[in-house]
Amino acid sequence: MRWVWLALALWGTVHPMAWFLAWFSENGFDLMGMVDAWHVNAATSGLVWDLTIAAVTLTVWVLVESIGQRAWLGLVAIPATFGIGVSCGLPLYLFLRTLRRA
Repeated sequence: MRWVWLALALWGTVHPMAWFLAWFSENGFDLMGMVDAWHVNAATSGLVWDLTIAAVTLTVWVLVESIGQRAWLGLVAIPATFGIGVSCGLPLYLFLRTLRRA
């Protein structure tokens, strides 16, 4: 499963980033404009909140496990989650957990 987690982390980086880069190429590097676009209607706002809650949940999990087990490498998943997305952060953390057990 280790390589499945890594492949999903890579896919979770590349695929969303392609959409973000396309948006930036059309609209310029306007982070607030992107945030406004995320809230264009109730459906997109719901999705943003769903992903935000998932990101916070993942962060709590990573912190609890990483601190409790002194497995500091797992903390890398936190900036990956908020800088790229849950689609990268979650499988990346699962990959990093498998390294501890190998």
